[in-house]
Amino acid sequence: MEQNTQSKIGQQEQLRKVLLSQERPPKAGAVSASLTFGWRALLKIKYVPEQLLDVTFFPVMFTLMFTYLFGGALAGSTSKYLQFLLPGILVQTVVFTTVYTGVALNTDISKGIFDRFRSMPIWSPSPLVGALIADTFRYGIASVIVMILGLILGFRPNGGLSGVVLGIVLILIFAFSLSWIFTVIGLILRTPNSVMGVSMTLLFPVTFASNIFVDPATMPSWLRAVVDVNPVSVLTTAVRGFMQGTIDIGEVVWVLVASAILIAIFAPITMYLYRHKR
Repeated sequence: MEQNTQSKIGQQEQLRKVLLSQERPPKAGAVSASLTFGWRALLKIKYVPEQLLDVTFFPVMFTLMFTYLFGGALAGSTSKYLQFLLPGILVQTVVFTTVYTGVALNTDISKGIFDRFRSMPIWSPSPLVGALIADTFRYGIASVIVMILGLILGFRPNGGLSGVVLGIVLILIFAFSLSWIFTVIGLILRTPNSVMGVSMTLLFPVTFASNIFVDPATMPSWLRAVVDVNPVSVLTTAVRGFMQGTIDIGEVVWVLVASAILIAIFAPITMYLYRHKR
């Protein structure tokens, strides 16, 4: 009995020496941890490619539908309306896509995955930041698809390639900041379906009561006053300016300030809810 006890102690000592002889890997920094979680989110697309449906099929459907259903009635010709519509459709597509940030977060929470993340010795916001980084990649895919389709249909940006790129970058910045609102909703509500329903209820009036589809000059004065202060309208006007070569720097600054305000308000709320989520 005593020999067995000594043998076990000896084995434990040997195991301890082996473990202690190896250098522990350094603790992951904030950037590396966030990028790792971003890569994790992108890998999920590989195994569930249906996640790209919202950034592939829907942009094409919206662009074709609004161009050919309403183009002749609103602008006299589809080609003329396309020059006005495409930057707005680009904004609408990306803004709608931000909803899935909250849905994916709520799905992970319901499966218990985020409880495991919170117990890990990593920078606590990294799972959220990583997911937002991956979503920004998805927004980029949607933007490229809309632009390629627009060019095929006849859209010609007078601002050139630089104007298109700057317009897309501005949209991605705003979308990143807007995503924090839906992370809050994803942390508060109980099911992914409820997150989707509430988020779309909030987004529909914001996107349709804007200058995406119609020039506000044709609207009643009371509605035009609402549309003019709508952040989506300001973003759309700035993107149109980039792509048409008539950019107003004040509009760009306004979008950047609005994006910073959204992050400053909703990012801390998100982190508080994330740390206290039960």
